[in-house]
Amino acid sequence: MTRRFISFSALAAFGLVLIGCQDSEPGVKRFAFISNGVAEFWKIAEAGANQAGEDFGVEVSVLMPGSLSDQKQMMEDAITRGMDGVAVSPIDSSNQTDMLNEVAASTLLVTHDSDAPESDRLAYIGMDNYTAGRLCGDLVKEALPDGGEVMIFIGRMEQDNSRKRRQGVIDAILDRSVDPARFDPPGDVIKGEKYTILGTLTDGFDLSQAKANAEDTISRHPEIDAMVGLFVYNPPAILQALEQSGKIGEVKVIGFDEQAETLAAIQAGTVHGTVVQDPYAYGYESMKLLNEIANGDRSGLENGPVISIPGRQIRKDNVDAFWADLKAKVGE
Repeated sequence: MTRRFISFSALAAFGLVLIGCQDSEPGVKRFAFISNGVAEFWKIAEAGANQAGEDFGVEVSVLMPGSLSDQKQMMEDAITRGMDGVAVSPIDSSNQTDMLNEVAASTLLVTHDSDAPESDRLAYIGMDNYTAGRLCGDLVKEALPDGGEVMIFIGRMEQDNSRKRRQGVIDAILDRSVDPARFDPPGDVIKGEKYTILGTLTDGFDLSQAKANAEDTISRHPEIDAMVGLFVYNPPAILQALEQSGKIGEVKVIGFDEQAETLAAIQAGTVHGTVVQDPYAYGYESMKLLNEIANGDRSGLENGPVISIPGRQIRKDNVDAFWADLKAKVGE
């Protein structure tokens, strides 16, 4: 039996979403997979969610919001449509608790990629972002063994995963103890014995702003030693800015996630390394868990509400194998 897999960006009209699902087959479970933005990262997650839909005979709607209000509307729409479950990466978890609890009161709710631990979600599927941030910080020290000046670039600070990821980077670079609750204000210059964190620049998931942040950093800090991009599009934006300024290869670049431009730059030697998640598994495991719970099987929660999918460091020596596996998963 063929199942339909429905993917909508923030530009999709929600009336069309309703129309697309009105002719669902009786008895077929319907789940929504909601991202926190539109990016290549989420296309990989979409492939995993759709594969789970095929494997388990369920209908999967993959929704990619462009803003917090988009995401709220998508969650409200899932309730209205009577979806059997929702998997969401909250954009602003601390201020979305009430909305998330409304979803949880109406249907099955899990979070992925970014958690909302204060909400009534059943489980979080993803990596420990603080630990992954420390992996990224270790790559910075590996690229700059003698120390130097470092700027951090990130999309948003509101997301649970963003805050923890960034803090992990800083703590690892400065050889601090493990403390996921620690928080350094993004505007502060933080000096250690060998390294100086010049600050953290946010772009609001705006690609043009991401590039502008990188350009401004190069202009204001011509002696900068490393630039760290913590959202999937940040390393490519950094590379564009460095190329335009003639500094490719002079400034160390460390990334996060598996954007094609970042992986190609690791192969070329212009990016030192990146920490990758497994968005395909986020999509697949979210749909798998929701389907199991919807069918009365809660064994996936026996070990607690966190289903860990660890991050990995990718360098020039393992990027070819990683990329080949990734392309196979998304059908390239």
